[in-house]
Amino acid sequence: MADYKTIHGVNLRDYTTDPDTLIEGQVWYDKTNKVVQFFHNSVTAAGAWRTEVSVNTGRQQGGSSGTTTSALYTGGVPDRAISESWNGSAWTEVGDLNQGRQGMFGSGASNTQAIVSGGELPGNNVATTESWNGSSWTEVADLNTARRLGCGGGPYTAAIASGGYTSTNVGNTETWNGSAWTEVADMNTGRRNMMGNSGTTTSQIVAGGKTSGVLANSESWNGSAWTETADLNDSRETLGNSGANNTAALVAGGESPGVTANVELWNGSSWAEQNNLSTGRYGGGSTGTNAASLLMSGGAPSATTVVEEWIGAGTAGVFAWATGTNTNTPAVANRGHGTQGTQTAALATGGTGVIDNVESYDGTSWTEIADLNVAKHLHISIGTNTATLVAGGNTGSAIATNESWDGSSWTEVGDMNTTRSTGTGTGTATAGLAVGGTPSPTKANCEIWNGSGWTEVANLNSGRYGLNSAGTSTDGLVFAGSPEPAGVALTEIWNGTAWTEVGDLNTARMQPGGSGTSTNSAIAFGGLNHATYHDLTEDWNGASWSEVADMNTARFAHGAAGSATSALAYQGSIPGGNTQAVEEWSQAQTVRSVDTD
Repeated sequence: MADYKTIHGVNLRDYTTDPDTLIEGQVWYDKTNKVVQFFHNSVTAAGAWRTEVSVNTGRQQGGSSGTTTSALYTGGVPDRAISESWNGSAWTEVGDLNQGRQGMFGSGASNTQAIVSGGELPGNNVATTESWNGSSWTEVADLNTARRLGCGGGPYTAAIASGGYTSTNVGNTETWNGSAWTEVADMNTGRRNMMGNSGTTTSQIVAGGKTSGVLANSESWNGSAWTETADLNDSRETLGNSGANNTAALVAGGESPGVTANVELWNGSSWAEQNNLSTGRYGGGSTGTNAASLLMSGGAPSATTVVEEWIGAGTAGVFAWATGTNTNTPAVANRGHGTQGTQTAALATGGTGVIDNVESYDGTSWTEIADLNVAKHLHISIGTNTATLVAGGNTGSAIATNESWDGSSWTEVGDMNTTRSTGTGTGTATAGLAVGGTPSPTKANCEIWNGSGWTEVANLNSGRYGLNSAGTSTDGLVFAGSPEPAGVALTEIWNGTAWTEVGDLNTARMQPGGSGTSTNSAIAFGGLNHATYHDLTEDWNGASWSEVADMNTARFAHGAAGSATSALAYQGSIPGGNTQAVEEWSQAQTVRSVDTD
């Protein structure tokens, strides 16, 4: 192996351990192991769908453009002129099209640069093209062939429009140079109902659609000609598709003939089935790439407002557990508690043996701080590392007393209405929700904390203890819990007024960890089922649970803090005793050695 200093044109920095902050593509020399290392932010893992913020108006056959953080969704059925802009966190209605329509071609790189062309008005096809500048639509040069239900792609100055329907299925292909459309080579198979946005004027893939029947056929465009490639695994029409070029694309949903949730990924030579959509649909808008895509609205079978985001394998959305710094006391902290802090700023309070110990985490180390006034375990913890409410718990029997932490000291505050232990809580130190618990009968009752007192609100549908939670006092999610020994998989959503049962966990369990900021995004990790200690992690996307990367240490009754994408698991019960072990849930990071031969 060559000495690192002989690598041409490179001066590498020496490190005795891996750098504290790693940057994608970073290279350095590991003096301890005498090897060149590089950082690569990808892992081998399946991609997954996560529910995003819904559009304001559900519709089918709209035009779409942009990315997962900057997108535009335009027109469609039933609101043909409406446009909505996505900034990565919210949908906003913007200027209407001049000519409202459905089934048009959408192209563009962002929510400020897009074009839509073609489409259908009631009773006739159109050739109209409109350009979006971020604030208004302007009519520009028409397509050469009026049509609807084809496939678009590319940026708004170099777009492509392929296939569609006139009074018959057509293979017409046109390219846009920013001012005019030019007819180029036709597709081999004329077709309609290829919805989505994939590729450029020189590199595009189209798949599926409809002629007299539903197609599995796909074709690749190289800038001058179309070539038939490998078929989809599932024939379908009105599908969503996204991609950067003819070697990397994603298709999702459609009709085959019934509504499907099936997803397939194109690698340049073949299609491979992926994790399904949470909500099967057809005729939705799509943007992005094979690694990061949005599927917006569409029929399911009537128009839905649901938006789903695809997070591909090896991208920033792939997460894993990594070992963190141990706590000082191996207590079983906060059985069944909700979010208490973040991945880098958390509290561990009380624990098995009925102790009053409190430790604070700063992202690097744990420090013992002021003790609780009342030693306890099996309590509910709500809030942050500087503003926390510890409610109820067990001192030998269940209690209703509460303590508030202001960052420096603990103060006893108003009692709950119902004595309980082994419940769960979510929210903040001034706006919290306490749910479930024991003693018998198992509690279904819930209480809201307003910073000074507790008020009883609507009961759970299923009373239980050893459950966990995510979200806020008005937008909460609870899952898992009693009865022993198996636990349950039940999940319920709180909207501030009432509880609704939703999709179950894949694995029933009790006393798992849980973290998340809303009913659309949460994770559940660990837990106990019969005598089995679990390391399982499940991700909630607003509609269903999916299994993701396992914890390093199987455990139950452990502390938890953070969100669905940045979480902390600490302490808990393991076979044979308690553990001080801490794990961090975050974007997967891999460091690899470089062979310099």
